[in-house]
Amino acid sequence: MKPPTELRPDTRARSEAVRPPPVAADAGLLLLRLTVGLILAGHGAQKLFGLFGGHGLEATGKGFEALGYRPGTFFAGLAGASEVLGGLGLAAGLLTPLAAAALIGVMINAMALAAPKGLWAEAGGLEYPLTIAVVALTVAATGPGRFALDRPFRWGHGGWRSAAFALVAGGLGAALVLAL
Repeated sequence: MKPPTELRPDTRARSEAVRPPPVAADAGLLLLRLTVGLILAGHGAQKLFGLFGGHGLEATGKGFEALGYRPGTFFAGLAGASEVLGGLGLAAGLLTPLAAAALIGVMINAMALAAPKGLWAEAGGLEYPLTIAVVALTVAATGPGRFALDRPFRWGHGGWRSAAFALVAGGLGAALVLAL
C-alpha cells in the first residue's frame, strides 16, 4: 500500500511548500533575544560612547583601572565592544554561538568582581551577570529560533556543540582577561 502522500502527488507538493505557522517558542526566543541583546548592546554603548546616560570610554576606563584592569581604557573598550557586538548578534540571531561567547566572557569577568559580595544585586552581587550569562548560554544551546538570521546555517539550530563553543570560548576569553 502506498503512503497517503503518494496517492495524490499534489498533496505532497503542497505540504512541502507550506511552512508551519510560527510557534510560541519562536516568538518567545525572539522576545528574549531582543530584550537581553538590546539591553546589553545599550550597556556597551554606555561604556564606549557615553550614550544612554553612560560615562564614555575615558571615564569608564578610569573605573576599570580602579577595579584593577590595566590599561583601563583598553579593557573598558574590550568589554564595551563585546557587549555591543554580542548583544546585537544575540538580538538579531546572527552568529549566535559567537555572540553568546562574547556575552558570557564579559559576564564571567563581572561575576569575578561581584562574587565576594554574594548573590544578590542589591548588595553588588553576581545575580545580574549570572542571569545574563545563563540566558546567552541557553540561546546558544536551544538555537535562536525561527526569527533569526542564523536560521539557514547549521549553527543556527543550537545544540551541544554551539553551547560548548559559547561556554568554552567565553570562558577562555574571560580567563585571558582575568590573567592579564
